[in-house]
Amino acid sequence: MNKAVFLDRDGVLNKELGDYVCHLEDFKVLEHNFNVLKQLQDRGYLLIVITNQGGLAKGWYSVDELNKMHDQLKKQYAAQGVLISEVYYCNHHPEYNGKCLCRKPGSLMLEKAVARFEIDASKSYFIGDRERDVLAGEAAGVTGILIDSDQPIDEVLHLID
Repeated sequence: MNKAVFLDRDGVLNKELGDYVCHLEDFKVLEHNFNVLKQLQDRGYLLIVITNQGGLAKGWYSVDELNKMHDQLKKQYAAQGVLISEVYYCNHHPEYNGKCLCRKPGSLMLEKAVARFEIDASKSYFIGDRERDVLAGEAAGVTGILIDSDQPIDEVLHLID
């Protein structure tokens, strides 16, 4: 079985703007997390992004634009020797699509990743800047770690075995 660190996107891997990041030019990767995620990868953790992207349901940006942001994220981390194994996103918003199982605090995206990558949830973590991230992780059997938006992950590294 593998172990993983699941990561929220906005406010954890890229700069939190206070609302949706709708354009590639506004997507700023938090470079202070390159080294710590490399350390986690070197310790055997898969790195998997789990993100709500309700702006898709609202029509504020397209899947193509979202994919460009995710490609940029993966490319910048890869240049630092860090592999992001996968990016899972929920394209729903409760005001537009009703309730779904994948939108955090729902745990479906995590459950899919756990099954696909044969992850031992009990040895895995979810780092997020919202309570819904912690709740989604805990619902999937993963230890949640709450950080402030844009907080360096190395400040909570001691919480990860």
